[in-house]
Amino acid sequence: MQHHTSFPANKDEAEALAVTALSAIAADPKLLSRFMALTGIEPQNLRHAASEPGFLTSVTNFLMTDESTLVAFAANEGLRPESVARAHAFLSGPEAQFGE
Repeated sequence: MQHHTSFPANKDEAEALAVTALSAIAADPKLLSRFMALTGIEPQNLRHAASEPGFLTSVTNFLMTDESTLVAFAANEGLRPESVARAHAFLSGPEAQFGE
């Protein structure tokens, strides 16, 4: 998939990006530990929490709170860091979708 400046272009693409981000976080023990500490999610509750409304927003928010993590994730996925911000806007609700 070729990513352009308007990626993600809709909520489905934003959710896909957030799921990819969650996989990247889960694959790195230090990131996962920090994510769980910041969100208050216990390891045994992670799967359940992932199905809750708003969870994917917390994933994109986590990336955006640390520039080095954001830049590393974006580079690994071949994305612009702004793509995470767009995804966060789509996942946060219609009022934050960059006027779209």
